[in-house]
Amino acid sequence: MTLRQLDRAAFVERFGGVFEHSPWVAETAYEAGLDASCETAGGLHRLMAAAMMAGDDVKKLALINAHPDLAGRLARAGRLTPDSTREQASAGLDQLTDEERARFTELNDAYKARFGFPFIMAVKGRSKAEIMAAFERRIAHDRDQEFSTALDEISRIALLRLTDMLPD
Repeated sequence: MTLRQLDRAAFVERFGGVFEHSPWVAETAYEAGLDASCETAGGLHRLMAAAMMAGDDVKKLALINAHPDLAGRLARAGRLTPDSTREQASAGLDQLTDEERARFTELNDAYKARFGFPFIMAVKGRSKAEIMAAFERRIAHDRDQEFSTALDEISRIALLRLTDMLPD
């Protein structure tokens, strides 16, 4: 069965979690219409990323806020989605020293206080040092720049997830 043959419910069931806890992205993409290009990870990503960007700022902010803190309380409690758990583990965020954990907590708290949403980064395949450096660099940005960067990073996360799910 091709993706284009899926009904709306089956499509949302399969792809509703690609954008963290935000099935509205899959719903919007489905309503926009699936074509032959959507049979690949890259093609489906283009459609879903366009659906995300078509959302209003309230929906986009909710999408950003649906993401967990990196190496945060949810990770320590084992309450991340399976995708987020794998992604954070691939970057070694599940094996932090006490000092590293304290620094991540400090940066997460400072970032959220400054911008009103969590720091988002596609961490799959990144090192703890790369993530920490991005955190420290980006905290100096303005809110609009970080809002845009968060959406770009969410789009990268979605592409990585779709690439794991579909051929390209």
